[in-house]
Amino acid sequence: MALIYIVEDDPSIQEIEMMALKNSNYMVQAFDRASTFYEKIDEIIPDLVLLDIMLPDEDGYKIVRKLRNNTKTRRIPVIMITAKTGEMDMVKGLDDGADDYIRKPFSVMELLSRVRALLRRSQEESPEQLMVGEILLDHEKHTVVCEGHHVILTLKEYELLRYLMINEGVVLSRDSIMRFVWGVDFEGESRTVDMHIKTLRQKLGNAGKQIRTIRGVGYSINKECEEV
Repeated sequence: MALIYIVEDDPSIQEIEMMALKNSNYMVQAFDRASTFYEKIDEIIPDLVLLDIMLPDEDGYKIVRKLRNNTKTRRIPVIMITAKTGEMDMVKGLDDGADDYIRKPFSVMELLSRVRALLRRSQEESPEQLMVGEILLDHEKHTVVCEGHHVILTLKEYELLRYLMINEGVVLSRDSIMRFVWGVDFEGESRTVDMHIKTLRQKLGNAGKQIRTIRGVGYSINKECEEV
């Protein structure tokens, strides 16, 4: 039975989330501020966190960044739930480290579906080490070594590279990448994927040429560098 933490200061929304999750046989604990959430997470690591952005003592963006910068908590799946509806608000939350994003008001069925999907995805087995050409990714250590040098990547750059390497030689569509790395569909939005591919290539140096652009489709990674 999965343990889920809710961080939400609106009592009515917190109650809806708790009832929905408990009725689906999840263990649930709720917090109305960041401080009490931090105290509990030091004791017990949950399987997933539902995180509001607007909280009285600290915003959700800062909370998720802290989780991702802590080796103990960086792999906890996080779904942001917020009244902010702008695309840039969504992109900011996902780039800061959230795995998924739900807008208020939301349906209980949507909430449960997103929770199940993210828990399932987080529990999927994947190789601890991946090597494609000059790039070595160690998922247990959360490190990337390229041509003998450690490469520092953001969380989303790392997950993007890992997804490409798991599917070596396979052409992945931008929509597929959005679903795996960001956990959402952007209805054809491609700028976020393209931007992260660009910065990832730059950080990988010459090995960045192993990431190939398939015009009109998406991207793939191969052992050989792409001819330019």
